[in-house]
Parts: sequence; structure tokens; C-alpha cells
Amino acid sequence: MVVDAKTVRLKAMDLLARREHSVKELVRKLSERYEDWELISTVVSQLIEDNLVSDTRFAEMYVRSRIGKQFGPIKIKNDLRERGVSDHNITLAMNEADQDWLQLIQKLSKKKYGETVPSEAKETAKRMRFFQSRGFDSDSIRFIFK
Repeated sequence: MVVDAKTVRLKAMDLLARREHSVKELVRKLSERYEDWELISTVVSQLIEDNLVSDTRFAEMYVRSRIGKQFGPIKIKNDLRERGVSDHNITLAMNEADQDWLQLIQKLSKKKYGETVPSEAKETAKRMRFFQSRGFDSDSIRFIFK
């Protein structure tokens, strides 16, 4: 089957209509469907030029979304790196979010555990692992247990 730029662009626009994508994600999804790397590269370059796909915009949206789901800064940054977003764009998005991470971890702790205090070391360790898996740093986690 012969694929032209219009077909690839329409598929890319369909993907972008559902949600923002990073450039790397978009290229990956298009390459799963089409084999012509040169055509995909050309179409994605044009989409970038037309400002229809933007790693900066994707990073801002992703950070807001993950904060809303109560994930910490470490996990958010790692997820964005996996999606091909540059450290510069990650820093910009994190700064723009202007999140108080201590407040967020307190809110998460209250939601998950209520006002209860861990009664034994095993329970404390379990809670610490939970907060680490959500992407919070050790200082924030220690703050919760004070």
C-alpha cells in the first residue's frame, strides 16, 4: 500500500485531536502504522512548524495532569524524559506549575491514610515505599512522618 503525506498527516492530526503528544510519541505511533521514515519525519517537521505538536505544550499539560493525580516531581520528570521531552522543557513546565510538593504529599497522605499514624516500623516502611513510587523525594517523605 502506497502512503502519501496527506494520509500520514491525517493520522497524526487524529492522534493530536485526542490529546497532546510529545514529538517522540507521535513519531513512534506513526512509525508503528507506516514504514516510510522519511515521510513521517517530513510530516512531523511540518506539524512542529505549524505549532500543532509541541514538546513545551505537551510538558505543561502533562505536569498539570500528573499533579492533579498527586504524583511527585521525580516521577513526573522521569516520565517526561521517557517521552522524549528535553530537560529544558521539563524545567520550564515544572516551574510554571509552581507546585508546593510538601502540600501535595500531605494531601495524598491524608487521602490515602487519613489521620492515622503508622504504629510500627513495617507500616512506616510500607508508606515510605508508596510515596517513593509516586515520585516524591526523601525530604518530602520525611516531612510527612514528623
